[in-house]
Amino acid sequence: MDPRIARSRAVLHEAMIALAGERSLDDITIADITARAGVNRSTFYQHFSDKGALLADALEAAADVAAGALREMGPADPGDPMPPALLTYLEHIRDHAALYRRVLGDHGSGVVASQLRGHIGAIAIDVVRRVVPEGAFTVPADVVGEAYGGTALGVVTAWLRHDPLPDVDVAAGWLWSMVVGTYIADPPQSL
Repeated sequence: MDPRIARSRAVLHEAMIALAGERSLDDITIADITARAGVNRSTFYQHFSDKGALLADALEAAADVAAGALREMGPADPGDPMPPALLTYLEHIRDHAALYRRVLGDHGSGVVASQLRGHIGAIAIDVVRRVVPEGAFTVPADVVGEAYGGTALGVVTAWLRHDPLPDVDVAAGWLWSMVVGTYIADPPQSL
C-alpha cells in the first residue's frame, strides 16, 4: 500500500477510535473525524463511504494485529497455553472498553458489530485451518471458525458488561477455556 494511503487510513482509524470511545457513532460527524485526524473531507471520502465503514475498518485493523501473530502459529494442541496475541488483543479491547461496549452493546451499531463478527470469524477460519490437526473436528473448518469467532465476541461482550471490568487475565482465561473446551482431539463419529 502506498505510504500516503496507509498514513491517511491510520490517522482516520486513530481519530475514529478516539471519538467512538467518547460518544456514540450517531453523535460523531465527518467534520469531527477529519478535524481530529487533521485531514480534509475529501481525504475521508477517498477511503471510506461513511463513518460506520471507517469504524468497522478501524476495529478490523485492530483484530488484524492479533491475527498476524496467530497466523504464524504451527499445529496446536488443546493443552497449549493461550497465544500471547490474544492477550494483546484483549488489552486493546480493555484500553478501548467504552468503544467496544458501544459497538457490541444492546444499543450499538448492528452493522459494525456484524462486520466485526464476520471479520473475526474469517480470521478464526484461517487460523483453524492452519493450526488444528486434520480430522480434529467432524464439521467443516468454516463452521468451526465461525463458531470460534462468535464465541470470542460473546466472551468479550459478556466481559465488557461486568462492572467493575475484570482484569484482562481473567477475560483471557474465560476466552481460552471456551476455545479449548470446544476442541476435541478424538471426536466422536456421531451424537
